[in-house]
Order: sequence, then C-alpha cells, then structure tokens
Amino acid sequence: MKKHYRQENDCLNCGTILKGKYCHNCGQENLEIKESFGHMMNHAISDYFHFDHQFFHTLKPLLFKPGFLTNEYMAGRRAQYLHPVKMYIFISIVYFLLLFKTGHDTEIVKVNATPGNPAHSGKVVDSVSKAIINNHNISAADKKKLLEKIKKEDAKGVQPIDTVNENFKSGLLTLTPDSSYNQYMLRQQALPAEQRDGWIERMINKKAFSYKSKYGNRSKEVFFDEVRHNIPKMMFLLLPLFALILKISFWRNKKFYVEHLIFAFHLHCFLFIFLAFIMLLNLILPESKTIADCIGLAATLYIIWYIYRSLKVVYHRSVFRTITKFIGIYVSYMVVFIACMMIVLFVTALTL
Repeated sequence: MKKHYRQENDCLNCGTILKGKYCHNCGQENLEIKESFGHMMNHAISDYFHFDHQFFHTLKPLLFKPGFLTNEYMAGRRAQYLHPVKMYIFISIVYFLLLFKTGHDTEIVKVNATPGNPAHSGKVVDSVSKAIINNHNISAADKKKLLEKIKKEDAKGVQPIDTVNENFKSGLLTLTPDSSYNQYMLRQQALPAEQRDGWIERMINKKAFSYKSKYGNRSKEVFFDEVRHNIPKMMFLLLPLFALILKISFWRNKKFYVEHLIFAFHLHCFLFIFLAFIMLLNLILPESKTIADCIGLAATLYIIWYIYRSLKVVYHRSVFRTITKFIGIYVSYMVVFIACMMIVLFVTALTL
C-alpha cells in the first residue's frame, strides 16, 4: 500500500526543514497525520516486518559466522542487522521462558490411601504409576527404577505415595532441628560462645523460619522459583562484568570498553538461541539417553569452537594465544558467574 507523504517540507516533530522523506535531525518520516485505518495498519505491519527481516537477516551470521556481527557493527554496517541490545532482550526473553517451561519442577502426587483401604493395592498404585509415566521431567531410566520400587514396596504393604514423596517432594528450607526461631535462639544461648552461630547464620535461620510460617511446605519451592526469575536480571550485571574481563584480557588490542560489551551481547545472544534450539530438539526427538548424550556432546563441541573462533576473528590473536586467553576468560567468567549467583541467592533471601 502506497504511503501518503505531506507536501510541506517542515518536520512536524522538531521543525527542521526537510530534504527528503525522513528528517535528518530526528529521523521521523514525513507522513500525513490524518491517515485511514488501512494506512495506519500498513505502517505498523511494515515496521513489524522490518524488525522481522532484520532478525532473520541477523540470525544466520549469529549462528554460523562467529565474530562477524561484532566486526560489522564496529565497521559501521549496522542498518541491516538488529541492534545487539535489542536482539539480546528479545532472545533472552524467549530463552528464559523456554527454560522455565521445561525446567525440572516436579508435581507432588496427593492420594488419600491407607493400608486398610482397598484402593491401596490397586487404584493408588495405578494413579501414582500413571503420574510418574506422564511426568516429562523424569528420565526414562529413573521412571523405570521408581516404578519397580513402587511395585516392590506395594508388595510389602508400604504405601507407594510415600515413595513418590520421598523422591520428589519440595520440602522445607530446614536449616536447624528446631521447630521455631525462638527455640533456635534459646538453644543458641545455651551453647558456649565459641559454638554459637554467627550473625549470617542467625539471619539465614530467621528468614528460613519466616518462610516456613508464610509458605509452609512450599517454602523451598517458592524460594527457588523466585531465584530462577531473578537470574535474567542477574545477566544484566554479568554482561558488563564479562565485558570487563574481555577488556583486561585483550588490553593490548586498544579497543574501547563498549566494543567488548557489544561482543559480549552477541556471544550471549548466540548461546541463548543455540541452547534454546537444543532444548526444543530434545523435546521433539524420542526420549533416549544415547540421543540426548550425543546432542549434548555435539552442542558442547560446537559452543567451544564458536567461542574460540569468535575470539580469534574479533581480537586477531594467534591460535595459541587465543586458546590461552579462552581458558583464562572461561575461568574468570565462572568465578564471576558464581559470585553473581551468590548475590542473587542473598538478595532473594532478603527480599522474598
């Protein structure tokens, strides 16, 4: 559908005199302000498919040409590709949604049965077994072992629901044998001074008992669910730190910090979209430990090669220096990642 442009050559947004269809000062297109519904929808859809075109144009080099997008961005060839920050936000949202959806949360099976109940030997076993079989978060090997255990214990008169709860219940954040915080503090006061818990331990236990009173049996589940949802926020702290590691590791390259940050965005975009693809592949393919192990090995080797190749393409070091830098960066990144995870755990414990 043809766009309707104004005949006047002043920008309605900033007042700059125009020399074309777009304002060279603010970038606004010189369209008629009174437009039909069709023109409005066409403009919105064209903007959407412009993003769509950019995304798919960016996807191929992101997955198969390590370091290419970073070099293109630094060379000023940016219009045909998605901006690294915009791309990271979009891909990370998709990745973490998929990660949480396919996480290892386990549903507790609740069945009322007693050894004297006729349902104990038949309906309970069938119900529990069916729940285990339909649980996609349990591997085939674990399902087989658990089903065999249920059959053996059922033959001995042990309730199968106890077996399920023993293996899969979420439990409590129990840090002490005490039933309340007051009891815990009384026991602490009775101990010699050198055996008492420190301030950090006391604070952790106080929060743990607070969770138990607020969430009951779901305290542990609620806590770790909140931790998972804070991990995407943690990444916005981790990315600048990773760029700082790159800045220190390749200080002789005389690159600005923002160049390392752009590389960090591109690398994490690749990791998220590649791992999301692997998760989808594992869901689609038949459930098999051999297939899963082969996919995992191939994915690990490709990620290692991709990171090595991207470092070599962007920073132009020899093979040996690239490998040694890669190892140093990996160790530093893991240290920073663990530190960030500890911060997330600490902040979640304080704010939940």
